[in-house]
Amino acid sequence: MLHNSSQGTAAPQPMRITSIDALRGFVMFMMIFVNDLSGAGKIVPDWMVHFSDRHRDSSGMTFVDLVFPAFLFIVGMSVPLALGGRMAKRQPVWKTLGHIASRTMLLLFIGILMVHETPDTAALGWSGDWWCVLMYLSAIAAFCSIAPRPFVPASRPSTWRIANFCVRLAGLAMLFWLAFAFRGAKGQRIITLAPFSLDTEWYGILGLIGWAYLITCLVYLSFGGNRTAILGCMALLMCLFVADKKGVFEGFWLSKIVSIGETLGSQGAIAAGGLLLGSILTAADMITLKARTRFTFCFAAGCAAAALLLSRAYGISKNNATPSWCFWACAITAVLWYGFYLISDVRPAKIISRPLALAGQNVLLAYLISEMMPGLLAALRLGDGYGHLAANLPSAIARSALCGVLILLLSASLNRIGFRLKL
Repeated sequence: MLHNSSQGTAAPQPMRITSIDALRGFVMFMMIFVNDLSGAGKIVPDWMVHFSDRHRDSSGMTFVDLVFPAFLFIVGMSVPLALGGRMAKRQPVWKTLGHIASRTMLLLFIGILMVHETPDTAALGWSGDWWCVLMYLSAIAAFCSIAPRPFVPASRPSTWRIANFCVRLAGLAMLFWLAFAFRGAKGQRIITLAPFSLDTEWYGILGLIGWAYLITCLVYLSFGGNRTAILGCMALLMCLFVADKKGVFEGFWLSKIVSIGETLGSQGAIAAGGLLLGSILTAADMITLKARTRFTFCFAAGCAAAALLLSRAYGISKNNATPSWCFWACAITAVLWYGFYLISDVRPAKIISRPLALAGQNVLLAYLISEMMPGLLAALRLGDGYGHLAANLPSAIARSALCGVLILLLSASLNRIGFRLKL
């Protein structure tokens, strides 16, 4: 592993940075909000839906198109804190790589299942809606970490470790069973053994996050906190998009598994941008507010300039993961993080930052619950939950906001009593 002398030197830091958790909680709220609001249909104005939903062949973006890349950016920002702690404890590299590989595989696996969340009831032989509900419940069980803080005696930690292992093993076994049980309307399957095949038409949101996480971790393990090297990797990853568009990877074996230009390249570059900004939180030469402010706004200005320069070459498109979209996402998310940094870490405004930070510590649970709700409502024959609330935009906005708040409150409450999801 390579480390830069001054830029790679780590200063003592807390295990969690409140502003990152608060930003993660805010972005999770926005994801639940816009996903729910999209169900209201045509009454939602163009600027409150994905740009491509109303302008399929045009170049542009709305704030909705920033939600997913913001998660990728936050993944990168979190890596120096997560892996930095392991490296500070001198954990063997092979063990760290094993952790990265297992986490990536789990994200890819659940992502693949999530894009197949509508099995055909007739082909399946039982309710497709309940298959969907069981899939999300099994994912929650497979990732759960149970340690009920107010009730667990300090002398009995091993009991909860055993319980955790059993619940996670049962959840993982159920996920595999559901994967084999899946049947589409035309007999499609997720996985077959003879011959072996795995349907990876795309990996879903969690799967794409998994690929970005893998790329970012490898960059950090290679260069530590060397900001120059990370910036170079960010640029190199963006070059993969250009090379892919030129047909450089045509016929290459890896392109049959994952999109090199978009998934590994553009989206990996967003996460690398987050890694670059996150590296200042563990760098000894960036501990002052002035230094972090200067770096954040120089980073955002550079990304904005790159976005402007590249917008005419490839356009601005979330679906195509164009460089201009990636750079705008990095610039805007960086400025948004800085705002949370001021009210969370510099001069804490706890009434704003604390609820979001608590929710941001358990967003995987919030995400799975939010994605499970449509299937659960359908399985219980409660429809889509809209009814008369979709009659006008203010009512639809209020409903979607309330949905986001309630799900985040539920996940935050479960986190406080010791139930959270951990990969």
